[in-house]
Amino acid sequence: MARKKHPILLVIGILCAVVLVLVIVMSVILSLTGPSKGLSFGNRIGVISIEGMIVNPEPFLKQLVEFKKDGRIKAIILRINSPGGAVGPSQEIYREVRKTIKTKKVIASMSTLAASGGYYIAAAADKIVANPGTISGSIGVIMEFVQVEDLLGKLGIGLEVVKSGEFKDIGSPHRKMSPRDREIVEGLTQEVRNQFVEAVATGRNLPVEAVREIADGRILTGARCKELGLVDSLGNFMDAVDLAKEMVGIEGEVTLVHAKKKAKSMLWELFFDEGAESLYQAIRNFLQTKVEYRWDGALK
Repeated sequence: MARKKHPILLVIGILCAVVLVLVIVMSVILSLTGPSKGLSFGNRIGVISIEGMIVNPEPFLKQLVEFKKDGRIKAIILRINSPGGAVGPSQEIYREVRKTIKTKKVIASMSTLAASGGYYIAAAADKIVANPGTISGSIGVIMEFVQVEDLLGKLGIGLEVVKSGEFKDIGSPHRKMSPRDREIVEGLTQEVRNQFVEAVATGRNLPVEAVREIADGRILTGARCKELGLVDSLGNFMDAVDLAKEMVGIEGEVTLVHAKKKAKSMLWELFFDEGAESLYQAIRNFLQTKVEYRWDGALK
């Protein structure tokens, strides 16, 4: 007579198989998407990457708020590789970082480039770590206008404009700027430049006049930034991690929790993302009048 299997052993076997499958699935997900706050253990430091042109602040604001609320995240590192970008988004991220440092330590780690708006954001952090050769600085404002009046004239194309005020079409590509137009625009850029200077002075605890002296748009190396008090120390990303650990009293190993990025298929990213971004930037730079915290020497 065949011996009956014990039902408890059968249940245990099924549970073990289910757990094994779950572990395998979680491992695959982790390998494809990187670490997430739900799959990391031990001491944790959040990492937010700010790369390329600063145009849309919302993902960074969301990531900062999530890390700020997560009690398991002990500190936050901003990994910056950016030439800057639009004024409003740079200021929004700066403000959120300033709010975050009231409850958590934030360290800015500069990669290849952290200029203009990229530095604007870094200045909000508790500490800044830069490579000696990081390109930074470029404290200033740039505003560009496309001008096609002569081209349209050669093509025999005219344009009639009806406006409610003399300056309603300042920056229009269809006419050259008047001296009064230029005076108004220069006043605007100086006002926004002063906002940049004050933000750096506040974030870095420097005299406003000391910042104003170098706020002429010049680029600076990380080493020169340290001499001027614009960064705290020279080092790489892992040095920034060590500094964060020291500031919050973490000893031993730490888990780096990288902010989640929206999942995309490899084919979409390969064939569409870079091309779409390049096309967008080309059209945007040609058509849009914009005031920016951006180093113009960086590739757009």
